[in-house]
Amino acid sequence: MGQTQKAQRTKIDWGESLSANATQSASPVILSMRGITKRYPGVIALSDVSLDLRRGEVLAVMGENGAGKSTLMKILSGAVMPDMGTIEVDGKPVALQSIAHATLLGIALVHQELMLANNLDIAANIFLGAESARLGMLDKAAMHRESRKWLDRVGLHISTRTPAGLLTAGQMQMVEIAKALSHKARILILDEPTSSLSHSESEQLFRIMAELKLQGVSIIYISHRMEEVQRLADSVTVLRDGKNVGHMDRTEATKEKIVSMMVGRALNNWYPPKRNFTGQTVALKVENLHVVGTKSPVSFDVRAGEILGFAGLVGAGRTELVETVFGVTPPLGGHIELGGRHFTPTAPRDAIKRGIYLAPEDRKRNGLVLGMSVAKNISLPDINNYLPRWMLRPSVEQRVAQQQVDQLRIKTPSTRQLVGMLSGGTQQKVVLGKWLAMKPKVLMLDEPTRGVDVGAKAEIYRQIRELADAGIAIIFVSSEMEEILGMADRVVIMRDRKIAGIYPRDEVSQEVIAAKMIGE
Repeated sequence: MGQTQKAQRTKIDWGESLSANATQSASPVILSMRGITKRYPGVIALSDVSLDLRRGEVLAVMGENGAGKSTLMKILSGAVMPDMGTIEVDGKPVALQSIAHATLLGIALVHQELMLANNLDIAANIFLGAESARLGMLDKAAMHRESRKWLDRVGLHISTRTPAGLLTAGQMQMVEIAKALSHKARILILDEPTSSLSHSESEQLFRIMAELKLQGVSIIYISHRMEEVQRLADSVTVLRDGKNVGHMDRTEATKEKIVSMMVGRALNNWYPPKRNFTGQTVALKVENLHVVGTKSPVSFDVRAGEILGFAGLVGAGRTELVETVFGVTPPLGGHIELGGRHFTPTAPRDAIKRGIYLAPEDRKRNGLVLGMSVAKNISLPDINNYLPRWMLRPSVEQRVAQQQVDQLRIKTPSTRQLVGMLSGGTQQKVVLGKWLAMKPKVLMLDEPTRGVDVGAKAEIYRQIRELADAGIAIIFVSSEMEEILGMADRVVIMRDRKIAGIYPRDEVSQEVIAAKMIGE
C-alpha cells in the first residue's frame, strides 16, 4: 500500500472512530474547572476561566500566544497553583498540589518540547521516577517487559533498549504518550504535538488518539493548526487575553469563527494579496552545491524582492540546505554567488557580514539566548554597532529593540523582559526582529510560523511581504503546503535531499506538491 493510500486509510479510520463515539456528548464530565484565575507581577495570566472535559472527548483549546493556554495546562498538570477557582475530577473537588499528585489522579501533560533523557533507554525513560525494584535492586527485566506492553499500545515497534537520543521526534512523542499511559492517564494533554512531526508520524499520532478515545481516554489538544483541530476535535474552547471567549462543538467550529474569537476580529486577509512578481535581479545564486549528507548537488536562485518557498517532508534536506548557505556547515563543493560575486560561507559570521541571515527552525536552541532580554537578543548579532570605543550604548540598543517590538507587535512588558519568559510565538518574533534590525539582503526563514498563533501568523506574513516589496530576497521554508502556496512567488519542492522540481506559484497546487514530496 502506498503512502498516500495509507494516509487516506488513516483518515477513514479516524472518521469511523468519531462516528462510533458519536454519543460522546452524553458521556459523563470527567474534569471540570471553574473560575480559574492566576496572577503574576504586572500580568493577569488567567481571569475566571472555566472548561469541562467529558470521558472519551477530544477538546481543542485554542488561543493566541499569551492567551493563557500554557498557564491553564500547567495548573491542570499540577505544576502551578491557581490563585482562585476550583477543579473537580470525577465530580470530586481536588487541590492539585504537584505534578505527582496530578499523575496519581490520571492527568498527564505531553509538552511541546519533549522531556526525555537522551542518555537513557526507552524503558528507563518510561519508568523514570517510578522505577521497579526487587530485593533492593532495579528490576530492569520487569521495566523492559512492562515498557514493551505500553509501546505496543501506541504502535511503536522498536526495542525498549533503544537510547532516547536515537529516536525521531515522532518516536519520542509516542514514548511520552506511552509513559503517560503507564501511569494510567485518563486525561492526556497534548501541547502542539505535531509541530516537529513528519506527515506519516502525525498520521500515526492521530490513529493512536482515535484508539485512546474509544478506550475512554479524554484528550486536551492544543494546536495552532486549524486543519488538525477541525479534523480531530469534538469541541473547541477559545481563550483570549486570559479569558474564555467561546466554546463550540465540532459542527460549529469553522475556521473563520475560531479565528474571529481568537483575535477578536474577522481575519479576512489571511495572506497578503497575490502579486505578479517580475523581478529579474538575482540576489543569491546556488550552483551544484554539495551539502553534507546528500548525494546530489542542488541548484537554484532567488531574486531580489522574491519569496522563494521550499516545500518538503521532514528530512527532505531543506534545513541542511539553508544552514549550509548560512555557513553552519561548510559546503563540500559547488558555487554560491551573492549579488553576482562569489561567496563561500565558512561560518555564520561570514554570511552575517554579507547580509545573509537565517531564522532557524529551533528558535530556543539556535535562535535565541533565553536568559537574556529582548533588547540584548535583538542587538547581539550586530553588537559592534552598539560598542563605539568599547562602550555599550544602552539607549541605542533600547531604541532599536523598541522599533522591532512596535513593528512586529511583540507582546512583552518591556524590551528588558527575559526572552525565556515569553510565549513561543513571541520568541519567534524576537528572532525575526534581530535580523530585520540589520537590514538583510537575503533572509532565510526556516519554519517561521511554527508554534505561532493565527493572529501572529498573519502579522508575520504581512511583514515578510513588506520585506520582499522592499527588495529583500526571502527563502521561506515551511511544512504547511497552504502556507507555501499563500506566500511564495515560486516553489522549490525537495525530496530525499535533492530538488524534485521548481514551479511558479500559478503552476503548482497542493496535489502537485504532495505528489512530488513523496515521489509519485
